Amino acid sequence: MQPETRYAKSGDVNIAYQVFGDGPHDLVFAPGFVSNIELGWSVPGRGDFLRALASFARVIQFDKRGTGMSDRVGDLHTLETRMDDVRAVMDAARSERAALFGVDTGGTMSLVFAATYPERTTALVLNGASARTLWAPDHPWGLTEQEYLSRLDQIESSWGSSEYLSDIMRRYSPSLDEAQEAAWASYLRQSASPGAIAAFERMNMLIDVRPVLPAIHTPTLVAHRTGDLVVDVGAGRFLAERIPGARFAELLGDDHSPFTGGFEQLVGTVKKFLCEVWGDRGWEDAEPDRVLATVLFTDIVGSTARAAELGDTRWRELLEAHHVLIRRQLMRFRGTEIDTAGDGFFASFDGPARAIRCASAIAESVGELGVEVRAGLHTGECEVINDKVGGIAVHIGARVAAEAAPGEVVVSSTVKDLVAGSGIEFRERGAVELKGVPGEWRLFAVEPR
Repeated sequence: MQPETRYAKSGDVNIAYQVFGDGPHDLVFAPGFVSNIELGWSVPGRGDFLRALASFARVIQFDKRGTGMSDRVGDLHTLETRMDDVRAVMDAARSERAALFGVDTGGTMSLVFAATYPERTTALVLNGASARTLWAPDHPWGLTEQEYLSRLDQIESSWGSSEYLSDIMRRYSPSLDEAQEAAWASYLRQSASPGAIAAFERMNMLIDVRPVLPAIHTPTLVAHRTGDLVVDVGAGRFLAERIPGARFAELLGDDHSPFTGGFEQLVGTVKKFLCEVWGDRGWEDAEPDRVLATVLFTDIVGSTARAAELGDTRWRELLEAHHVLIRRQLMRFRGTEIDTAGDGFFASFDGPARAIRCASAIAESVGELGVEVRAGLHTGECEVINDKVGGIAVHIGARVAAEAAPGEVVVSSTVKDLVAGSGIEFRERGAVELKGVPGEWRLFAVEPR
């Protein structure tokens, strides 16, 4: 029998999800392409694949926002909002910790989730995934930007036609026969509209999570088929080589889709890996000592001169009003205050887009106090010390803030890459050397809304 479809609230968006299987541990399945969790049980291979996972785990599957049974959305969605959706689904399904099984772009979302929320992730499985979508000299798999944009034009004009969808299935699942191919084409058509798939692919074009890979300390399996026609197996090897302690499983076959081309080898490999991880009970009580976070630093421009101008009493009153204003914005954008020293604030966030919007709101709203602030942000692996974050990523964030001009919000390239699809626009500030930090760093200023 098909499991019941339920809905989890993620902000203002309803995310459709299903729970099935009675295994002792939870497994969240994150699809790579578009999906429809109700229709998916009837297309060749997908239902059998999910039942195989349910034979050893309690499985939670969902439709990404904008696709399938989930709400349609008007704006682009980012890796950050996708992580919010996974957290909302886990909460609704009463799953405190789970293994994440991510396919293709579901894999990139899953690995960022694992780095950001290690306390909720028991293990990570990546299948047919890549750290970056576009070609780069040090990541030579994928299309160039021009090739990808041409592909986007074709998607918007051709999505829904039997010929185009059959062509997609021949790339994703060359093992299918003609009747199976037609069934899958119909499934894709009912999983997303032309506008939804175009927005989905436009966001995917900008994905680059290479800086996140060293921050993953969750047990990880990277599985990839040798002849994958959509994501080259070299991209899978790249992931496994850069995620600390990751295992790499090179599987037989040419299908990119995990549901076709004989999924038994993939499911068997995943089951063996997860049962080993779950069999080691140490993860149940382990508290993560490192986490991926975005750090924000702000300070008032020309504070010494302003304090001398106002005098002690009026300066203290201004600082109190400044602190109230910043704390209000931190609460609004789910930031955590770490430290306050004089006129400076240090805060952390579990999402870079939220951090940027918070910094921009602070820079805009302090004008009512007659002052300007400079703000800087960086995303990186932080040490967790007594519920606070520290380490080199924090130092980098402070140095980035020092490069900001009055009223400006400046971010590192890592932050910029992780907010792809957010609609936030940047102006390049060039490469600089940050005091005490090796190498050159590309910085970007956030354009005012």
